[in-house]
Amino acid sequence: MRVWKLLGLAGLLAGVATGAAVARDERERRHYDAAEIRTRLHARHDEAVAREAGSDAD
Repeated sequence: MRVWKLLGLAGLLAGVATGAAVARDERERRHYDAAEIRTRLHARHDEAVAREAGSDAD
């Protein structure tokens, strides 16, 4: 019986930790303004295109 209690407590703590991480990521995501998000997405797209062009050359 004691093992089940410990497993339940560990599961509960894992859920709380996951929720805290999701909340932190959401706060960081909302911190950007629209222009900054657009700039970052364009930069990521340019990197992906360059990476794809590099792999096509092989």
